[in-house]
Amino acid sequence: MAEQKTIRLTKNEILHKEFKTGFHGYQQDEVDQFLDIIISDYDVFNAEILRLREENKRLKNQLAGGEVQRQTAPAESQGVTNYDILKRLSNLEKHVFGSRLGE
Repeated sequence: MAEQKTIRLTKNEILHKEFKTGFHGYQQDEVDQFLDIIISDYDVFNAEILRLREENKRLKNQLAGGEVQRQTAPAESQGVTNYDILKRLSNLEKHVFGSRLGE
């Protein structure tokens, strides 16, 4: 099983990060705007992680409870066989092409 990585920064750590400035330092407004985007994305990622964890939990519970049924092919569930399909195809060809089919 793969090792689960942990999140190193929180939303608040990103928000309150102070950068040192040098002689030609960064423009603080530009850095702040970029950090705002990162924080927004962080919220989206966290919400998606929570949603996926809940879905995973729900599906595991369904599986454990025997609620998950095997999926059958649509044709099988409607009682359609290959013979039925070939018969319908033949009738369609006769209807579309008529007597030209035998030529």
